[in-house]
Amino acid sequence: MAIRRVLIANRGEIAVRIIHACEALGIETVLAVSAVDRDTMAARIADQAFCIGAAKATDSYLNPNKMVAAALATGCDALHPGYGFLAESADLAQLCMDNGITFVGPRPDQIRTMGNKLSARTLARRLDIPILPGSEKVMSAEEAVFLGRHLKLPIMLKAAAGGGGRGMMIVHSLCDLVPAFQKVQSESAAAFGDGSIYMERFIANARHVEVQILGDSHGNVIHLGERDCSLQRRHQKMVEEAPAPNLPEALRSDLRSAAVRLAEGFGYENAGTVEFIVDQDDDTYFFLEMNTRIQVEHPVTEMISGIDLIEEQFRVAAGERLGFRQEDILLRGHAIECRINAELPEANFRPSPGCITGWKPPQGPNIRLDSHCHAGYVVPVNYDSMLGKLIVYGPDRDTAISRMQRALARFRIEGIPTTLEFQATLINNPDFAAGTMNTTLVDNLLKLPGSGV
Repeated sequence: MAIRRVLIANRGEIAVRIIHACEALGIETVLAVSAVDRDTMAARIADQAFCIGAAKATDSYLNPNKMVAAALATGCDALHPGYGFLAESADLAQLCMDNGITFVGPRPDQIRTMGNKLSARTLARRLDIPILPGSEKVMSAEEAVFLGRHLKLPIMLKAAAGGGGRGMMIVHSLCDLVPAFQKVQSESAAAFGDGSIYMERFIANARHVEVQILGDSHGNVIHLGERDCSLQRRHQKMVEEAPAPNLPEALRSDLRSAAVRLAEGFGYENAGTVEFIVDQDDDTYFFLEMNTRIQVEHPVTEMISGIDLIEEQFRVAAGERLGFRQEDILLRGHAIECRINAELPEANFRPSPGCITGWKPPQGPNIRLDSHCHAGYVVPVNYDSMLGKLIVYGPDRDTAISRMQRALARFRIEGIPTTLEFQATLINNPDFAAGTMNTTLVDNLLKLPGSGV
């Protein structure tokens, strides 16, 4: 089954990225655009742009019925959701299936299984993959206090339907549990339409390590190594790298094997990422969640593997077998990615939409920039503030760090505030250089006197 024409149900840099992959595969592209995105870079380079609604995301990029209607109206036989927006919407995947459109991603039932973190934990437990000590669904604040007395503090309250770093709160004292529970439950119901909450032990000296997997509809599953995503601000990733540094080789092997075992355990198809928490104090790991889509940070895996993950998504969606076995995968060198956002770090990272008057990205070998921006582009107020992803590659981690330092220093963006300077601060941090960072490093830096934020 060959895919002839695809509707790209997204915007920004990931839309540009998908268009380039489709060009390589000979697939025609139709870009779904909101009214404010009619003249973007992605709209210009797609074969066709189709307006699906107003700038407000709920009237456009978050409306599954409009997306499927656009695909049908333009004669598309496939739909790629990218990341964010509807990328992990089982309803969108089901609508595609019901209308004879190939969804470039996993099956609806697989999205549902991993979309609820409680069912994901249950599957991991059944497959003997370690999960963090915690609870099932907590029905009330009073039950949360009761369970909290038996869990080692601090603990994390988490939305069962959460994602993207939202619906999470660390609780350090039992006295804070009731108001924290009420807040997370309210935010979860508003953001995800589901107020289900559960609890997990919070690990202070933790690394966030995720494994990239690929599965096909013929029962084949492989991994493409792991990424470290520990540099986060309020659970939002800022810097990612592959492979994860300073992991004992036995632990690295266990993480990769556990990710494949999980995916095989429910016949997973297409690209996915299995996320783990690594406790650096005793070199143990715990399953966290699985993202059933392409990740923002997929380029670092591509850089060290030489495999185009978006192209592989299309091949798997078309029913093809994976074109390689696990023993064929050779991971070489080291890659680092910095997310560049239109934000004002000294004002608590307030979004800074506006017109980019100057755009001079760094050039040179081993530098990659995934972006939709250019001089004259107006960053809208309606969507995520990410301008692009700066990726560098080196034969080893030290070389990659040096190249990223130089690339950030040479990157010039004028007209709006950005996170370029703050990213340089992170890359120059001695804990990052030593590979001893944890998930609290960024938030702790922001609390230091003189940090300016």
